[in-house]
Amino acid sequence: MKYDFTSIIDRRGFDATAIEGIGHKRWGSEPDAPKEGFDPISMWVADMNFATCPAIPKAIIKRAEHPLFGYFFPREEYYQSIIDWRTKRDGFVGLEKEYIGYENGVHGCISSAVKTFSVPGDKILLHSPTYVGFIGDMELLGRTPVYSPLVLDENGIWRMDYEDMEKKIRENNVHLVIFCSPHNPAGRVWERWELEKAMKIFEENECLVISDEIWADITYTGHKHIPTLMVNDWAREHTVAIYAPSKTFNLAGLVGSYHIIYNKYLRDRVCAQSGSTNYNEMNVLSMHALLGAYSEEGTEWVSELLQVLEGNCRYAYEHIRDCYEGVHAAMPQGTYMLFLDLTENCKRTGRTQDEILKAGWDVGVSWQEGRGFRGPCHIRMNVASPFSRIQEAFARLDEYVFHV
Repeated sequence: MKYDFTSIIDRRGFDATAIEGIGHKRWGSEPDAPKEGFDPISMWVADMNFATCPAIPKAIIKRAEHPLFGYFFPREEYYQSIIDWRTKRDGFVGLEKEYIGYENGVHGCISSAVKTFSVPGDKILLHSPTYVGFIGDMELLGRTPVYSPLVLDENGIWRMDYEDMEKKIRENNVHLVIFCSPHNPAGRVWERWELEKAMKIFEENECLVISDEIWADITYTGHKHIPTLMVNDWAREHTVAIYAPSKTFNLAGLVGSYHIIYNKYLRDRVCAQSGSTNYNEMNVLSMHALLGAYSEEGTEWVSELLQVLEGNCRYAYEHIRDCYEGVHAAMPQGTYMLFLDLTENCKRTGRTQDEILKAGWDVGVSWQEGRGFRGPCHIRMNVASPFSRIQEAFARLDEYVFHV
């Protein structure tokens, strides 16, 4: 490969939550520090342990060489880069500059849209398992989440339960949906027919859709992200979609999300809410990071990244399937997260989820407790690290946790 996805980079002392957060309960869900003799292998917070695309620090350094960092307006190239990237990768049609707006993170935009299109006490539909951040957003905003469970089909693929979705929407008088595409933590890349069926239910029940598509670029062989906005004419006029280069290029620390909203009424309302604090403003270096990311070199780098991530996911999935009796996980179609179901293993061994989780933490496998994602006996596992580290993590699980 042209780019380096094998070097183990020491992130200690460089402000990385994935490493510095281990053993410190700021959120409450951080892994415990490992026992003496084991170094931590970060498999929890959703960022990658690879150096980002070289075009990104190059773009940042070039801008940083100019000594002034005053007020600024986004460059035209910023908008054109997004238009070109999303059009080429996802098949966007008719995407224009005016449909794109900066957001201080996906959570910021979700919060703005929720506050715009609902009031405290309103019920909002989400799928379960659910990204833990959505749950926190709803609690902070005083809204009531209504969960429709995803179900595993006979092939072990997570599917939407359309009958349950419609039932929950009608029983709870729901008019706002938070959608996740690709889905975290299930790792699903929704097929067009699935999206069409969901949009039909939302249309018939007069629901607006907030679609988190931050994982859009991370999809694997045989699977392609279909933007919610591009499903049909109704979806295009009733969806607030949110993107970012952060998951793709490991840029969460720079903060640089953006919305795409075709409908002018929805766009005006979300922008008014987002801008009401005067703090939803882009960082100039974040803008240049995106310009570096959404470049020809960025395209080339992502192509190699996906090969590495898919290989890691395949290795982890097959190892769990073949070696850990009573532990189940679906092979991700996208994202770099696996969601392990420990239910049968716990019943068979008499151990609790917490005991298994802690046994991994003790030997440096810093995976993530799954109850926060509404997984009653689950663990979320991030495999976006050099393959040698993934192998080492599973070697420790084999010897100390599952006793293979």
